[in-house]
Amino acid sequence: MIGIIWRRFKRNRLSVVGLTVILIIVSVAIAAPIVAPYDPFVIDVYNVISPPTSAHLLGTDDLGRDVLSRMIWGSRISLAVGFVAVGISITIGIIIGALAGFYGKAVDAVLMRFVDIMLCFPTLFLILAVIAIIGPSIWVIMVIIGTTSWMDVARLVRAEILTLKERDFVAAARAVGASDFRIIFRHILPNALSPVFVSATLGVAGAILLESGLSFLGLGVQPPDASWGNILTSGKDYITVGAWWLSFFPGMAILFTVLSYNLVGEGLRDAIDPRLWRSGK
Repeated sequence: MIGIIWRRFKRNRLSVVGLTVILIIVSVAIAAPIVAPYDPFVIDVYNVISPPTSAHLLGTDDLGRDVLSRMIWGSRISLAVGFVAVGISITIGIIIGALAGFYGKAVDAVLMRFVDIMLCFPTLFLILAVIAIIGPSIWVIMVIIGTTSWMDVARLVRAEILTLKERDFVAAARAVGASDFRIIFRHILPNALSPVFVSATLGVAGAILLESGLSFLGLGVQPPDASWGNILTSGKDYITVGAWWLSFFPGMAILFTVLSYNLVGEGLRDAIDPRLWRSGK
């Protein structure tokens, strides 16, 4: 199965390019202490708002800090927000969707109405309200994004389990005395995760974009810690004086990262869809 999906995924060249970009960005983030040319927190008053040069490939910011180094270290935070937030949302979504789909009736009705209620809340305003009460921090952002973005995953898992629970292998597991917990998480759920992988890939892109937006508004990662969003924010006040690099490079990093995750998500969706297998596409 994995081999078939990978062969089909490779046919989509844009998705392969997106996966390559993601692997490069993740590798650079992991190796940040090695590949970053400068300490991202060191202030150099003699090189304030310096344009890109051989010494500072992406220039320096308003405090003389190397933009390239801050972007490399900032990639760690931006990617961590995406991965942790999606991990939280997938965990919540899988549990609620699995319980609703497997037990049905009253359990399904209660859980799905809860999903509908959560969908009624404007996510951004809910996040802003919680941050205003608790205060901005990287962990608060991760948890809030994760706990406000699980509803689509729950619906996907529920829909898959509603069809899978009627299969013969579930009846066989019941016949040998398997518990509900074992049937759900050992037999049914592994067969229902294909659309979840696609949703997770797209969710990472959305979480990175949301974190960047919050940081741009000053409600995300707080200085002196670096993320692509707050690097972009620090540069917006200097665009009018010709310091284009302070906003251009982090903006491009966000653009290409989000685009790459979306391309990978599209490729996975096409590769996993069994209807395309049958049509020979």
